[in-house]
Amino acid sequence: MNESSASADSLRAMFASAISDMYQAEAPQYRAMKALVAEANGRCLAEDPQLRRRLVESGELERLDVERHGAIRVGTAEELSTLRRLFAIMGMTAVGYYDLSVAGLPVHSTAFRPIDEAAMRASPFRIFTSLLRLDHIADPQAREIAARALAQRDIFTPRCRMLIDIHEKRGFDDEETREFIIEAAKTFRWNGQATVSSAVYQRLHATHPLLADIVCFKGPHINHLTLHALDIDAAHAAMAAHGMNAKAVIEGPPRRRRPILLRQTSFKANPEPVDFIEEDGRRASGAHTARFGEIEQRGAALTAKGRALYDRLLAEAQAEAPLAADGANAQAYNAALVRRFAAFPDDAATLRREKLAFFLYSPDASARGGELASRPSVEDLLRAGALRAEPILYEDFLPVSAAGIFRSNLGDQRAEEFIERADRRAFETALGAPVLDEFALYEEAETRSLAMSLEALGLDCVARLQP
Repeated sequence: MNESSASADSLRAMFASAISDMYQAEAPQYRAMKALVAEANGRCLAEDPQLRRRLVESGELERLDVERHGAIRVGTAEELSTLRRLFAIMGMTAVGYYDLSVAGLPVHSTAFRPIDEAAMRASPFRIFTSLLRLDHIADPQAREIAARALAQRDIFTPRCRMLIDIHEKRGFDDEETREFIIEAAKTFRWNGQATVSSAVYQRLHATHPLLADIVCFKGPHINHLTLHALDIDAAHAAMAAHGMNAKAVIEGPPRRRRPILLRQTSFKANPEPVDFIEEDGRRASGAHTARFGEIEQRGAALTAKGRALYDRLLAEAQAEAPLAADGANAQAYNAALVRRFAAFPDDAATLRREKLAFFLYSPDASARGGELASRPSVEDLLRAGALRAEPILYEDFLPVSAAGIFRSNLGDQRAEEFIERADRRAFETALGAPVLDEFALYEEAETRSLAMSLEALGLDCVARLQP
């Protein structure tokens, strides 16, 4: 056997490319949005040469048009645990637990993504994956119908399952690598033939639109892919100008000089034709609405303290001007968001000093000389230019934002309140592994970068150096 030279990063990049090609073929409006975002990014680069230089230096420019994440929904623990094994082949690990019941969705989620900085730079693709919580469905008959339908399907091809087993035992050869990408991508393709009758679909859809989307089809079709926008406000305006049915608001924090966390928006899903198999064997035509395109802009990863402040200010804005389900009061909501977030520091130095965000440190040995105190602190090193600090980019997700995107694209206009019912232990049991804590990953990256920088500067007494 000739062992494949493809690394996990290469596999992930190939998979992301295959998924992108597939989704563009399936969803022409997404293809149009991709062209629009590329045009908006081009204008942004032309107007800001410094931004272009930073992207070139970081290697980001060549990946600017590459999708940053996709999203899927699965129905059973077996489906989720097999996905964990499939994504592991591509260097993707479950990071973060997200309870979407807080926004009325009967799912909880994680993100399969690279966890190493070099791996993220090589291919930043990740998959936001949600698992159905049948215990959140109040209608016992709908729960029984859903469970029965899910038990009768297999979302993976037999060859895909076989290839997962092969890789876990001995890795892939070149032919198996190519075959794996093809078979893995098939798991997430759209199939317009439902596995249930139109009556069952309508019953589950009336119970909850997400229930119908997860249960009634052959697999966990990609419900959206996400592009990176250099200026999400400009891209959002361009979507509206080009007649796309864009969401009324950009989910997440307001526009800032120093971006934090994640801002995202989308065009709303259009109905797609579906064939149902009726009880008497006849085929009936119908429609399903769930798939859309999304854009995102990312900023600094926040510490637990920073996230607590973010969550409080967001809650205050939502209480001041609750966003209508159809976005009719978007202007008032956005104004409330800006007012409340005036309390969140908007410069890197304050974010670092007040420990609101995580930072990566790097050394500049040429700045040492006589500029340093005999017992320098981190602040001394920063002032002298011997140490640099840049915010760590947030690589994860926001449950409220994700839920807002999901609900708008499922046509779910209900305004009922849901009680938070997080159950991380149950999710990890279904997954077959613990999910990693994103705060711990960012903290480890910050601590490691500081230690390596101090070592490079010849400062071994780390204990006396306080950030």
